[in-house]
Amino acid sequence: MSDIAVVHESYSFACMRCGHGWEQSYEIEHHTDAQGEEYVRYVADGRVVPSPLSRPSCQNCDGHIVRIMRAGQVSSVRGAAERQHHRVPQAGPIEVPRVPGESGERHRWHLSDLLHPFQRKAG
Repeated sequence: MSDIAVVHESYSFACMRCGHGWEQSYEIEHHTDAQGEEYVRYVADGRVVPSPLSRPSCQNCDGHIVRIMRAGQVSSVRGAAERQHHRVPQAGPIEVPRVPGESGERHRWHLSDLLHPFQRKAG
């Protein structure tokens, strides 16, 4: 029978292909077999899985361009995005106030009107 030492690790993942992000916790079992050889097993959600550090694949698109980060990165970004999303006021129509004494006609601007303040007087 082998000796087992278990370490708990969690990682955040972000797919560089589709943008999907997720987090996963692992029980990393360090075993020693009958011949004295050491080996490691990764267990996630009660199932033995490949090492997440070897070649992770996206849970959304099965892509293999996945960034691995420390735990909490995905949830903190999601939380910040949720908080920011709720703060943004909804856009609506803009009403331009009327200036007293101004007729209802719109002034047609010409380039010369806009450049007038910058023109020098000859003389």
